[in-house]
Amino acid sequence: MFANHRVMKIVLLVGIILMILKFVAWYITKSNAILTDALESIINVVAGGFALYSLNYASKPKDANHPYGHGKIEFFSAGIEGSLIFIAGLSMVIMAIYGFFQKKELESLDIGILLSLFTAAANFIMGRVLIRQGTKMHSATLVADGKHLISDVISSIGMIVGLLIIYFTGRFWIDNVLTILLGAWIIITGFLLVRESVANLLDETDLKAVESIVEILNKNRRENWIDVHNLRLLKYGAHLHMDCHLTLPYYLTLEQSHDEITKLETLVNEKAGKEVELFIHADPCVPESCPVCTIHSCPVRKKPFNKKIEWNLSSVLPDKKHS
Repeated sequence: MFANHRVMKIVLLVGIILMILKFVAWYITKSNAILTDALESIINVVAGGFALYSLNYASKPKDANHPYGHGKIEFFSAGIEGSLIFIAGLSMVIMAIYGFFQKKELESLDIGILLSLFTAAANFIMGRVLIRQGTKMHSATLVADGKHLISDVISSIGMIVGLLIIYFTGRFWIDNVLTILLGAWIIITGFLLVRESVANLLDETDLKAVESIVEILNKNRRENWIDVHNLRLLKYGAHLHMDCHLTLPYYLTLEQSHDEITKLETLVNEKAGKEVELFIHADPCVPESCPVCTIHSCPVRKKPFNKKIEWNLSSVLPDKKHS
């Protein structure tokens, strides 16, 4: 977690320097496209500051008021960042439309292009570092900020291509058209970040994460694990919370059942590559379970074995025992 803080601090500091460089490029060229790129850098810095705060808050331990921890603030942070990006894109479009009614020529485009290339390269490196670190540490905040910077790079590349066209053709109206296109791209990026943030705050099921857990269970299935169903996976920042029902032979003692549950918990935490908190409800098997039960030496089997059921999304998510 402290590594996340260090990375975010460095990115925030570099972001401030790049913002200053972009405003210098705008002052030299008087380009609306470069100005909107510079304005988006303000969003980068503000979002980076809030991201750093959210990482500090999310690292707090669980307490009586937050029994699942403070990790959900990372999704809130990503939503704030997406909203700021959306507003920045909208302001870009409005400014570009207004620019059509103001005739002006651009200046020193060569210097502006070089500065823009430098800032784009720096943002690309920081974006990749954030996404890699965020994916490794399961931090929605770092991944969101990394995606934000990568979208900034893409818009910067489009802007640079447009400025090159203007430089060689002298068609200055392209500056405003380019700004509108970049603004639309940024609006879409912001909307998608907000959409993902809201989904996580509303505990929308991450099907890829569930598939990963189910694959682990299938590959390491124990004979006494007759059935898994009503599986739910919730995200709390970098941590996961998993609920499920596990059907076990009814003749196991309480201690034996607890041992099976402990083995499942240990398995998921060892193989999932992240911290997972599990609440497992133990169900006793019933006669209808016999056809899918793989316990060959079962002393109380009522029906012959028919077929082993491979667990998948359609079978583990519903609150219904297999039979």
